[in-house]
Amino acid sequence: MLRRRDVLGLPVGLAATALLGPGGKAIADTEDEGATARAAGFWMPLEAGRHERTFMQWPMRPALYGGWHGLEAVRASGALIANTIAAFEPVALLGPESESARIADGTTERVEHWPMATDDLWCRDSGPTFLRAADGRLAVSDLRFNGWGNRQAHRADMAIAATVARALGLPVFDNGLVGEGGGVETDGAGTAMAHESSWINPNRNRLPKAEVERRLLDALGAEEMIWAPGLAGADITDYHIDSLARFVRPGLVAIQLPDRVYPGDPWSAAAFETYDVLRAARDARGERFEFTVIPEPVDIRSGAEDFVASYVNYYVCNGAVIAAEFGDDRADAAAQAALGALYPGREVVMLNVDAIAAAGGGVHCTTQQQPAGGG
Repeated sequence: MLRRRDVLGLPVGLAATALLGPGGKAIADTEDEGATARAAGFWMPLEAGRHERTFMQWPMRPALYGGWHGLEAVRASGALIANTIAAFEPVALLGPESESARIADGTTERVEHWPMATDDLWCRDSGPTFLRAADGRLAVSDLRFNGWGNRQAHRADMAIAATVARALGLPVFDNGLVGEGGGVETDGAGTAMAHESSWINPNRNRLPKAEVERRLLDALGAEEMIWAPGLAGADITDYHIDSLARFVRPGLVAIQLPDRVYPGDPWSAAAFETYDVLRAARDARGERFEFTVIPEPVDIRSGAEDFVASYVNYYVCNGAVIAAEFGDDRADAAAQAALGALYPGREVVMLNVDAIAAAGGGVHCTTQQQPAGGG
């Protein structure tokens, strides 16, 4: 079943440094402390829209991976994802300047190293949530990443969203909400979905549900929120939605399900519970959803306890869909065919990133898209 890592981190000695642009020049802070993103006319576009680039992060803490050997395996898988995406669109890999040589050794020349302090590789959660306005202007929502409810200390990663925004000269919207990008999905047309366990949780937000909802919609520029209960405390993320269900486009959801609810398995029960909620829900247009159900893999290579075998934790970039494969030939092929049908005209690339799955995440967890700006 779907799991995420639950390793308590050590205190972080790295402090976030000022990000330098590609030319090595420090860039001024342009934070906007005005209206909310929604009130200012910004929204989070659908991931399948055109991108300017993909952001990723270079992991730095061996203790999170059982030592240097585990860290190097995760770095190799992250580099594989970066190199694969870079064949389709630019990739900016964030990491300390001291890691420049190692990053260059593991990545192609199409992957650009942006020097800044990082703790880990989960850019979906700690990276900037990009927004767009109708006139093409971009902005960032800072979701105040706090190490998944203070379960891990990520002092450097907590600063990444705002620092990247400064590097790009973009305004930052921050309404005090605490959470992670992997904990919410948006269709880019006014609808968002999430598990309550990842947001309405005192380890992130000590606020009533209605207030969390208002702030999350404000942060994403959305109008309709769909909540499913989720599963609190079973993994470090409190069950992020992006490993279970994704918006392909407005009105269409891809969801990964086991063949049934298994007795004593809360993950299978929670997955079907979310499915039932979504089938009964309506989007911001008042329409019901269509679904593509992708079966879970069964005969996978890894025996890791917290292995995340999620096909829907894929990433959509310019011209491609990047997803994981797990060694279950039948399920891998079915997932690749399903993704190809969902995203016609894009190449579906399946990668062996078992080291990242064993660490509790997937391809989507390691990435963050910057949408294309302009008119």
